[in-house]
Amino acid sequence: MDRAIYRIIDANFNRAREAVRVIEDFCRFGLNSELLSGRAKKLRHELSAAIAELDAGRLIAGRDTLGDVGVNRAVENQLRRTDLESCFTAACKRLTESLRVLAETIETVNPAQGRTIENLRYTAYTLEKDVALFSSAAEKFKRVGLYVLISSNLPADIIHLAHRCVAGGADCIQLRAKDIDAAGLFAVAVEVVQICKAGGVLSIINDRPDIAVAAGADGVHLGQNDLPVEQVRKLELKPLIIGKSTHSLKQLEAARDELPTYVSLGPVFSTGTKPTAEPVGLGYVTKGVQILADTGIGHAAIGGITLENVEEVLDAGARTIAVCSAVMDARDPAEACRALKASITRAGNG
Repeated sequence: MDRAIYRIIDANFNRAREAVRVIEDFCRFGLNSELLSGRAKKLRHELSAAIAELDAGRLIAGRDTLGDVGVNRAVENQLRRTDLESCFTAACKRLTESLRVLAETIETVNPAQGRTIENLRYTAYTLEKDVALFSSAAEKFKRVGLYVLISSNLPADIIHLAHRCVAGGADCIQLRAKDIDAAGLFAVAVEVVQICKAGGVLSIINDRPDIAVAAGADGVHLGQNDLPVEQVRKLELKPLIIGKSTHSLKQLEAARDELPTYVSLGPVFSTGTKPTAEPVGLGYVTKGVQILADTGIGHAAIGGITLENVEEVLDAGARTIAVCSAVMDARDPAEACRALKASITRAGNG
């Protein structure tokens, strides 16, 4: 039985190490997230360090691949995967199963290391959740080229504009109604969400994660003085797209560490929506896109963007363009959306 213990430890260590490598590569190559892949790598190294405290000679001596009765035992569809996400999910299950076996088995020969492995199991559960939530939201936001903010406190106008923006090809609509009470905001949010869902458009609620969750919106956008991203995650009933406003490199770097789905970069130009806000210019867009390059976090350039200057913003590196007045003040909001979307598509971003 003593030899069997080391065989079990060796087999499950190899299984766990292989699984966490899949997770690491999913974060690195699939999500392009340096932060999440770094967490997976750290877990892999901590696991290896814990196993290194055991007798390496006994582990390798106990290995008997040819004599293992389970080697040639196959289960139908055991290795069938439909996409990269299914590879990630399967790896997470293998990892936590293996860590449970390791914790219980190692406890019999080295109780301290058994407890270390048990702690790593909980770390793996948390990592799985964080990666899954980020991945789901990030994948949805990737398709957003034209992002329209409807900023109004008149429900009838909001509903009308939502219909016109969907008809014009907007990819995402944010509801920004700061002076409507909670009950009224919830009611109009439900309608906007339904309009967006019917048109295959993402729905975002400004400032209010509670309204976003209750109305079934795809996400919420947070300002600098709103709840932290980490706290909003605790309110999720499903993966939420979470946006965060940034107006400076310092704010951008802080937001990057919170791991939102996307950040807004702006205001790029002077804007009547926020007349007191100092424009950050095209340079901030270019620098912001560079900073976000290895994070998996999306972006939306915002502030004073019109059909006349949108190409400048796209040339600065922006992939997603967020507009408000350019559509809301247009004689035909749907046509304004079509024209903006055409510019984005020509730039290869639509």
